[in-house]
Formats: sequence, structure tokens, C-alpha cells
Amino acid sequence: MKTIQKMYEHLNWANQHILETLKSIEDENQEVRRLFSHILFSEKVWITRLRGLDSSGLPIWSEVDIEVCAELVMQNEESLTTFFTNLANTDLDKLISYTNSKGTEFKNSVRDILTHVALHGQYHRGQINSRLRADGIEPVNIDFITFVR
Repeated sequence: MKTIQKMYEHLNWANQHILETLKSIEDENQEVRRLFSHILFSEKVWITRLRGLDSSGLPIWSEVDIEVCAELVMQNEESLTTFFTNLANTDLDKLISYTNSKGTEFKNSVRDILTHVALHGQYHRGQINSRLRADGIEPVNIDFITFVR
């Protein structure tokens, strides 16, 4: 449980660092913002599923401005903090049933979902950094080891 919680502390920290960088860029890169909003909308979808609610009406890819991203960062962090406050070790192996955006039903453990969300976000934050570098902008250091120092 401690490892998963630490992964989410890192996730929130990394999202905040990406957000700060994107806010500071004068020439907004639409693809970078699209990737960042995808991370945030995906987190919201998975949080909704973990709470046992229907996520079928929530977007996964949506073009939004940086202010909407900032709001999602805050909402997701609050939702995840609440979720972890009420999560026991024994809950990690509980199966969650959900329907994906294509209408296919799945069941996964809370542990696997939480691991997926953390890794999914880090994957796309890497893509964001790659695009920033291609645009001549210093990538954001969001390495886990930097976070724990």
C-alpha cells in the first residue's frame, strides 16, 4: 500500500510540475496540451470507476485550455486523496467492474487499476517532455527519484 500511495504522491507532484511549465509557455503547443488533458481526463475516468460510478459519459480525449487542466489537476488530487484515505490494504484485491469507452465490460483489481493509472500518466508525461524538447523547451524533470529527494 505504501508503494502505491507514494506513486500517487509522485503522480500529483508530476502533474503539478507539468501544469506549471505549460502555464509558463507563451506559444502553447496544442498537442502537448491535448496529451496533458488526456492524462487528467483519464485519471478522472478511472477515479469514477474506482468509486463504482458510470464513466461512460466522461471524455478521455478533449481539447481544453490550460485553466481547465488546472481545475482537473486540483479535482483529481482531491478525489485521489479522499480515495486513499478510505482505502484499506484488503481493498487492493477487490475487483472493479466497468465498461470502457467502446462499451466492453471489464473487471480489474483496484491494485491493477491504480498501477495502470500511475504508469499511464507517466508514459504520456514522457511524450509531453519529448514534444517540449522538440520545440526547444527544457523538458520537465518529473523523475520519481527527483521527487523522493
